[in-house]
Amino acid sequence: MADETPSTSSRTRRLSAIAGILVAAVVAVGIWYWLTSGRESTDGAQVHAHAIRVAARVGGTVPNTPVSDNQQVEAGTVLVELDPRDYQVAVAKARAELADAEASAAAAQSNVPITATAASSNVTNAQGSVEQARGAIEQTQKELDQARARLASSQAHVREVEANAAKAARDVERLRGLLAKDEVSQQQFDATVAAADAQRAGVDLARSQAIEAEAGVRVAESKLSQSRAGALQAQASLKGAQTGPEQVAAMKARASAADARVMQARAALPQTELNLEYTALKAPMKGIVSRKSVEIGQVVQPGQPLMAIIPLDTVWVTANFKETQLAEMHAGQTAIVTVDAYGGRQFRGKIESIAAATGARFSLLPPENATDNFVKVVQRVPVKIVLDAGQDPEHVLRPGMSVVATVSTR
Repeated sequence: MADETPSTSSRTRRLSAIAGILVAAVVAVGIWYWLTSGRESTDGAQVHAHAIRVAARVGGTVPNTPVSDNQQVEAGTVLVELDPRDYQVAVAKARAELADAEASAAAAQSNVPITATAASSNVTNAQGSVEQARGAIEQTQKELDQARARLASSQAHVREVEANAAKAARDVERLRGLLAKDEVSQQQFDATVAAADAQRAGVDLARSQAIEAEAGVRVAESKLSQSRAGALQAQASLKGAQTGPEQVAAMKARASAADARVMQARAALPQTELNLEYTALKAPMKGIVSRKSVEIGQVVQPGQPLMAIIPLDTVWVTANFKETQLAEMHAGQTAIVTVDAYGGRQFRGKIESIAAATGARFSLLPPENATDNFVKVVQRVPVKIVLDAGQDPEHVLRPGMSVVATVSTR
């Protein structure tokens, strides 16, 4: 009995030690299970950030590049300068064209009332000229009628005095024979001869008066023709003056066209001013200059990429979890991001969203697996994790870094 006591005590101690180890193992497994349950982790995660491509809006020669690669810049910092002289000339030309268009528009607008007033005055004057010409025709027609009446009277008087003269001449010839026979006195014969001479003189006077009357008729007819020509000219002037509304409309159209040119020049000026502003390429936001490819003296073209700005204030993590890990995962759950590059430093964040498809669906050549003829491969789904505010004040996280993401699904 004395020999068995130490052996039994040693066996008891060994069993106690084994039991303690088993209990410790069970406790450790329980603690590990408690710590790992409700958590999903993946090492297929990377840091991401926006890459803002900075490109030239206008072309030109680069006289200066104030920034260098990997330099931190604030929003509005000048990144690249282009030679602005061509664009300054364009702005000056656009301003001059605008001033010229405005002056032309003002002149066209002022001509509209002038043209309207002149057109109205021309119509009034032309109507007066037409009335005056019509009055002149009527007056000349009266004068012509009077001249024709005088001509007819003169011609009748000529015929009358010619008849009287012929009678007087016959009387002289008859008395001449009687005088030779002493049947009439010399005094009576002389009186008859004198009367015949007077009649002949009357014929000459009547003929001259008839000629004068004919001349008066011709003058009246000429005046009538001139009056009619004046009337036709006045009517033509009236028709021309009556086109005044059309002239006013044409002037208004020219004024509208001038206003349109003013609007066109006003629209062109801001574009030239914008082009001048575009000669100084500025940072759209705060960030780090990256992939700078422009040098002094280089000639750049519109749309040519010159560098990129990486805003480190808005980095996020894309974690590719297995599809079997997504059962309890949703937006808003907390996450811890462990960065190997900084000795396992941890950053806190939360899930913002889960991708709508697996990463394979977004690949260049998505897999097409035939039914019942493929090996099932667990797919990975990208999950976007955003960091909490103030987690990276030094901006040590860089896009492309590999991290480990752990999401608490409790």
